[in-house]
Amino acid sequence: MLRLPDDWLWDFWLARSGPEYHVMYLKAPRSLGDPELRHARATVGHAVSRDLTNWTVLGDALLPGPPGAWDDRAVWTGSIIRAGERWWCFYTGTRLGEDGLIQRVGAAVSDDMVRWEKHPANPLMELDPARYEELDLSAWHDQAWRDPWVMARNGHYEALLTARAATGPADARGVVARCASPDLVRWEVGDPLRIEPAGQYGHLEVPQLIALEGRWYLLFCTAADTHSAAWRARTGATPRTGTYYAVADDPSGPFRLVDGDPLGPGDGTTTYAGRIVETDAGPRFLAWRLHDSTGSFAGELIDPIPVGIAPDGTLRLG
Repeated sequence: MLRLPDDWLWDFWLARSGPEYHVMYLKAPRSLGDPELRHARATVGHAVSRDLTNWTVLGDALLPGPPGAWDDRAVWTGSIIRAGERWWCFYTGTRLGEDGLIQRVGAAVSDDMVRWEKHPANPLMELDPARYEELDLSAWHDQAWRDPWVMARNGHYEALLTARAATGPADARGVVARCASPDLVRWEVGDPLRIEPAGQYGHLEVPQLIALEGRWYLLFCTAADTHSAAWRARTGATPRTGTYYAVADDPSGPFRLVDGDPLGPGDGTTTYAGRIVETDAGPRFLAWRLHDSTGSFAGELIDPIPVGIAPDGTLRLG
């Protein structure tokens, strides 16, 4: 697994270049003591591997911007896409002047995935208040507009983001927002993905959309305390922190939530922000370990787990 001696790591995203997998991850010093302090100190680390198990750590990929920049407080979760000969790393930024409460999305570009340059037009994606919830501390603890998952589709680009609907019960406004672009620079905000049943979570974090055996899988993560009252009434289950998913026949949806235990290693630990990675040996599940078996904060990347698909479309790990 990838464990840093001096830093916690948490949310991550990957890209493959030839035989190597590049992972970008959020990191902050373990010397902070309290893991909750990590969010305001986040930078983006970088490591490479050929097997998703043995990693070589490189220098940091992204740091917060200079004072007054749109990302001068912290840089958060994103994704990587290749367009032509260049790599684009989309990421979330927050500002010191706003106490980190408002999130925006920008990008950095690279020819080699090692040296990154932030795009001069940043930020590239900002929340549309006609569709999504603006900062309202009576309803939620920040203005959610983060975790961009960017992909090429039908001659243009689409991005999925963690966001909240502008209306509805405060504990059930979590949605996956959509944006579209012809060139990765100009983005138009659209309506959220349709996920059925709706109104199940306060937020759906770190979305990933991936095609597996003719179906489309939308992965997301959420905490036990962000399952809505509607979810509790519908399922009668005990909510658990982890990675969940919905499935559809088309990447535009509608998506059907798959109820059940969160995806993870089943070893008594809690993992979060899981991703499915396509490898030459088949799909593999990766996540970062939030809590170890004693309940202590871990902050490390687990080893990959094979992903199987049952005839009814449900995912099976192991």
